[in-house]
Amino acid sequence: MPRSTGGFLERLDRGPVIGDGGFVFALEKRGYVQAGPWTPEAVIEHPEAVKQLHREFLRAGSDICQAFTFYASEDKLKNRGHGAGNHGYYEHVEEAEWHVEAVKEFMPGVPVCVSLCINETSDVHGVPTGECGVKLARAGADVVGINCHFDPFRCLAATKEMVAAVKKAGFDKVHFMIQPLGYMTPDASVQGFIDLPEFPFALEPRVCTRFEMMRYAREAYDAGIRFIGGCCGFEPYHIRALSEELSKERGGYMPVGAVNYGKFLEKHTKPWVRARASKEYWQTLKPGTGRPYSASLSRSDQWGVTAGHELVKQHEEETTKEELESGLAFKKQIMKEAI
Repeated sequence: MPRSTGGFLERLDRGPVIGDGGFVFALEKRGYVQAGPWTPEAVIEHPEAVKQLHREFLRAGSDICQAFTFYASEDKLKNRGHGAGNHGYYEHVEEAEWHVEAVKEFMPGVPVCVSLCINETSDVHGVPTGECGVKLARAGADVVGINCHFDPFRCLAATKEMVAAVKKAGFDKVHFMIQPLGYMTPDASVQGFIDLPEFPFALEPRVCTRFEMMRYAREAYDAGIRFIGGCCGFEPYHIRALSEELSKERGGYMPVGAVNYGKFLEKHTKPWVRARASKEYWQTLKPGTGRPYSASLSRSDQWGVTAGHELVKQHEEETTKEELESGLAFKKQIMKEAI
């Protein structure tokens, strides 16, 4: 069954559009991105690696190829000895509003999609999440929503706040998008998984199963969200789970390698594995971590700093030893105050 075609907004009107996953984390694991800078020089230095990841997401059922331009901003690239570009993420709705207005002015006729890296409560300056959605719609965005920093179900809660507020404000033609983490983050604080002590090198125990991804896709669709994808931590098999779950809503399209709740396990040589070939088994499974002394939740860093604070100011020069020592001293002080 071929996939749906047509203009982007037209396709959203007809049904779900499946996004792709997270390039930064996927390529870091493959050795093409440096954790810390997170800059996308691999696009130029290793284009075949970037193309291959695009192919894998498309093969898994993605309808959209998003350019790998994260942190291709002038300050980030110059800080690492590269040229300039322009892309980041939004934790403040006011900044996103400016960009929507600029695109509407200088690129008229182009659909504008904008999502925020915020939780279900507010942006980092305290603007309620639902109100953030209204502000973006009022600025002229065609699609608004949430991406990154939090798990699928926290991002769902946040996007639902936007859906309710935007519809109440009368923006009936605005669509909604969601691109969460591929990690579970019920314990993350205001700036999401970045605050978790496992970030970025020990997040694997938090990886969502493909069946949790199926549940996420179904709940997102039922909530009226039509652009459904993923961000950091999303691998191609996660996108396959979204595509597989929403096959009926996408005209019967089924991605290559669909799991079908373990149908092929019926061919396994071991009878106890064959017994797992059922939807009920995988939907109700509570997976173990294999770490008997591992905590189920972590304590997030509570630095309490955001834009404007000296510690988080961006600059082109490399981070100095004094800046590193200042940050460590600040962390020790807030930990002492928390005791």
